[in-house]
Amino acid sequence: MTAETTSAATDGIILTDTAAAKVRALLDAEGRDDLALRVAVQPGGCSGLRYQLFFDERSLDGDVVKDFDGVGVVVDRMSAPYLTGATIDFVDSIEKQGFTIDNPNATGSCACGDSFH
Repeated sequence: MTAETTSAATDGIILTDTAAAKVRALLDAEGRDDLALRVAVQPGGCSGLRYQLFFDERSLDGDVVKDFDGVGVVVDRMSAPYLTGATIDFVDSIEKQGFTIDNPNATGSCACGDSFH
């Protein structure tokens, strides 16, 4: 079990329990069980690349799919190398509310936190 956990941490994206619970709550509110959280990297933003998180019912060729306690997370094959080992969390504080991405592959980011290079 330990080797599998280590492998999951290094071979793909990680969704914290807090983030998984928030995604599940959002999906329950939508009344949809056919959607997964798609995480993608797109050109743009002040640092060159930006994250996109959205619910998606599509399945694309080459998608990497992981299940986190019943919550599906999907990454397209072009974004996967940029997101290896990245952790998605959900923060709910006075200063900020929303999903955060801690990405060890990002060499720099801008103040908004949505863009990296």
